[in-house]
Amino acid sequence: MDRREFTASLVAGGCAGMCVDLTLFPLDTIKTRLQSQQGFYKAGGFRGIYAGLPSAAIGSFPNAAVFFVTYESTKSLFSGYSATNLAPITHMLAASLGEIVACLIRVPTEVVKQRTQASPSLNTYRVLLNTLQEEGFRGLYRGYGSTVLRENLLVAI
Repeated sequence: MDRREFTASLVAGGCAGMCVDLTLFPLDTIKTRLQSQQGFYKAGGFRGIYAGLPSAAIGSFPNAAVFFVTYESTKSLFSGYSATNLAPITHMLAASLGEIVACLIRVPTEVVKQRTQASPSLNTYRVLLNTLQEEGFRGLYRGYGSTVLRENLLVAI
């Protein structure tokens, strides 16, 4: 993968991910609040539907950019070693590795975003500080394994 392809994957992936995440953010907030133990209305209902948006916006571009760069690099690396009939497996492996790497960014931003959505009285920064104080750095990666597993099952399909 040359520099031009790298830059194209980085920018295109980041922009695409950010557009999707920011467009669907209100639906994600509603889903998170419906799943909240507090119940939809106690978790904020439709009020503060954009609570947690800063976390999503900050993590969205690098998350998608890292996925696409990893995916394209891995695909490029394997293309020289695999036969044409193995192309689907090459795509699956590249996407799987892309998800593993992207989840290193996605999971902490999702943890903060979801906690902010469920507690709209707290801002993104306060939720981040509370998580670090109460659970440490590992708290930001709560659910990393299950998220990677879920994402890899989705890319395998």
